Amino acid sequence: MKQFHLDPVESTPGLYRTVTGAEAVSLGLVAGAQLAQLPMFFGGYPITPASAILHNLVKLKEYGVTTFQAEDEIAAICAAIGASYAGHLGVTSSSGPGIALKGEAMGLAIMTELPLVIVNSQRGGPSTGLPTKTEQSDLYQAVYGRNGDAPLPVIAARSPADAFDCAIEACRIAVQYMTPVILLTDGYIANAAEPWKVPDPASYTPFPVSFLTEKNAGDTLLPFKRDAKGARPWIKPGTPGLMHRIGGIEKAVDTGHIDYSPAVHQAQTDARKAKVDGVAKGIAPQEVCAGETTGKLAVVGWGSTFGPIHQAVRRARSKGLAVSHIHVRHIWPLPANLGALLKGFDSVLVPEMNTGQFKTVLRDQFLVDAKPLNKTSGQPFTIAEIESAIATFFDAVPGNEGGEVDADPTQLPSIKAVNK
Repeated sequence: MKQFHLDPVESTPGLYRTVTGAEAVSLGLVAGAQLAQLPMFFGGYPITPASAILHNLVKLKEYGVTTFQAEDEIAAICAAIGASYAGHLGVTSSSGPGIALKGEAMGLAIMTELPLVIVNSQRGGPSTGLPTKTEQSDLYQAVYGRNGDAPLPVIAARSPADAFDCAIEACRIAVQYMTPVILLTDGYIANAAEPWKVPDPASYTPFPVSFLTEKNAGDTLLPFKRDAKGARPWIKPGTPGLMHRIGGIEKAVDTGHIDYSPAVHQAQTDARKAKVDGVAKGIAPQEVCAGETTGKLAVVGWGSTFGPIHQAVRRARSKGLAVSHIHVRHIWPLPANLGALLKGFDSVLVPEMNTGQFKTVLRDQFLVDAKPLNKTSGQPFTIAEIESAIATFFDAVPGNEGGEVDADPTQLPSIKAVNK
């Protein structure tokens, strides 16, 4: 048997611990609630691979966390919405089938404009599908999967450790914009573990919540009067003099009174959309993870494909190929500079563990001819698969036939799509 020596990986000095994705999400949710200076309520229902979040949060009650195992997915999210109405940070969690059951209640949270964090630990589908395998096939569900025009922000973690910061970001957006937010992980992230440099809590900027405690228009209360970000005030029930109507029926601008008129529904639909679109103003510009900001090929990923994409791009660049890696955390709304960034490349390749969902979103939003590289076997991409797809692309570029890398375009059936 041959033995191989691997030198230690260079690491920034500090305190490290091993963390799984489920643990990191749980700790990040608690940290987000602490930064918002709110107690947290978690309503969940057991489902693979999301159950571990409930298991971890049960151990953190000393941080103002209340956990509730409901009788079903609908009860879990509705309890979380009720907690947000009462002035807590409501959180719920599930996987694809349970997220589908929660869909109507998500619309209620959007219509009532209450903060809520929804964690989706994706697994293979549809239906029961592959409960113990990984997939990224809930992106359409997260971005579009509700009745009516019901937009909400969507964030995707790229690794177990990254899930901590993504959970904090989901909490921040939820309370600052008074909206439900979906955080996407998957079975690979939830169950995988990696070394995590424990961050300094002082390095995070608090975002404390302010509740409305007095009438906000002279002697009149306007419970749906929007601030500069488009968010309405948060009013705890029972606050003296601030009794108001709230619910899932369309409501008049500012007053919140029930109003079915065409002009009001148009105005409120536009306002809810503008509020979510405006989240893009409060997030960092999209950066390039490896390579240049322009070139022949950008490999664009999201979620747990980060590792294999990053290593494949590094290997391709070491062979002289003009390829870059862009990895997107904010799935909806997309970073404001992403369209211009993508148009600086001749071609865009999008590896996904689905049939091309994020590729379609990029085509729709930016009119770029993004090409798919898809895998739905329930297993993560390997570095070699993505490296082969990059090599196949450069072999197909006119003037570069038989170029620097030999490629096997039949290695993955979906690699053929790169050449279309």
